Amino acid sequence: MRLLELTGSIADFHARPIPDDLPEAEAWSYRPPGRGLVLGSAQQESIADLAAAERAGIAVAKRRSGGGAVYVDPARCVWVDVVLPPHDERWSDDVREATYWLGEAWQRALASLGIDTRLYRGGLEQTPWGRLVCFAALGPGEVLVGDRKLVGISQRRTRAGARFQCIAYDRWDAHDVLDLLDLSDADRTAAAADLATRATGVGDHLDALRAAIVAELLGSGRTPVE
Repeated sequence: MRLLELTGSIADFHARPIPDDLPEAEAWSYRPPGRGLVLGSAQQESIADLAAAERAGIAVAKRRSGGGAVYVDPARCVWVDVVLPPHDERWSDDVREATYWLGEAWQRALASLGIDTRLYRGGLEQTPWGRLVCFAALGPGEVLVGDRKLVGISQRRTRAGARFQCIAYDRWDAHDVLDLLDLSDADRTAAAADLATRATGVGDHLDALRAAIVAELLGSGRTPVE
């Protein structure tokens, strides 16, 4: 696996295609230029409160992988994507099991920081707000502390391969994402109460976590190529 250190706009990053004829897997360590709200592939832009996002200087973009909305802040999250070609030994045709190896890599990275986790091996969880907010529900291969999501993983699959998109936060605050969605006051209050205990963060370990997961994915002796 090789490492690409990527910057650029949030929209451009998420529009980046899975390369054809990829010779080996790639880890894309992404550092966004500013804060953003990233919608899932099935979500319409109308679910976002565009006026609120504009006032806050937050870019709204859409990704090609599924799931709910995700809040992005370069100072408060680690975002790493993994692109896997079908010939890679870690490939699985089972969409559910395809994420397990990646979740286990995150577990080992977190264990090196002294954070004890477990892997969610169930199917896509159905919760009241799960279609709206990524961290409101669990998906296969995601990493938990207790019953709270710590690492979110979504995936997109094409003939060229699979792109797994991963994010972890320093702390979880449901209002980060809910305040950017077009919700009634009543729904926002209800969602915030429900989501308050559904996720968690790694505290002041973001830089160490980025280094740990990159090292785990690449193995020793590898260097960035971009």
